[in-house]
Amino acid sequence: MPDRHTLTADCTSCFALCCVALTFTRSADFAIDKRAGDPCPNLRPDDLCGIHDRLRPKGFAGCTGYDCFGAGQQVSQVTFAGRSWRDAPETRDRMFAALPVMRHLHELLWYLTEARSLAATREIHAELDAAIADLEQATAGDADAVLAIDVDARRAQANPLLTRTSELVRAGAGRKKDRRGADLMGAKLAGADLRAANLRGAYLIAADLRGADLRRADLIGADLRDADVRGADFTDSIFLTQSQVNAARGDHATKLPQRLARPSHW
Repeated sequence: MPDRHTLTADCTSCFALCCVALTFTRSADFAIDKRAGDPCPNLRPDDLCGIHDRLRPKGFAGCTGYDCFGAGQQVSQVTFAGRSWRDAPETRDRMFAALPVMRHLHELLWYLTEARSLAATREIHAELDAAIADLEQATAGDADAVLAIDVDARRAQANPLLTRTSELVRAGAGRKKDRRGADLMGAKLAGADLRAANLRGAYLIAADLRGADLRRADLIGADLRDADVRGADFTDSIFLTQSQVNAARGDHATKLPQRLARPSHW
């Protein structure tokens, strides 16, 4: 099973791929427009961000909400064997194209690894182990192999296991709210009992979740941008990621799963 650290971004081992390969669109998340392939003007020659400690006040909140799940260092150090696009310009296009593919694979690995760590999923541990091993093998390939991967097919293969994980974790919680894909933008949910709720893919943008109880809730793909989660309880919630947490507005009273870090801007 992969170490959690390999599924966590390590910018010091990456060739600043997200700062170059991705598109920025001037908005509340980005202060500028930037085309894919153009280095961000804040990128330093050593591949680190020149305003890393001031991203949000400088208008780059989108950067603080982005998480590559360790895909950046995997592409940099494994797929391209430590050869930077700066030193080998001929690798640029393929390296940048490999990043989103690897990110999808690492995101799936994050979810499957979390599922495997849960006692409630004991009956499917063998299947989870097999799925994780298969994905790990895929991420270890060279550039040609990575670029040939069908990401949609990989997601389709993993989804039944993630769905079964959700069912097992949320079982025994009585009547559970099913708000999968629900439009809850700006919803008034302060103090709501959302224990073991299915919030997969729910739109919770700017929702008021102050003091809400989200223990054992399934939050895979839920959009928590600008959601007010001050005092909310996410203990034992499943499939919550660091990028979702970073995009929300919490405080010292917000309870998070142990695997996630409290954002510095809270």
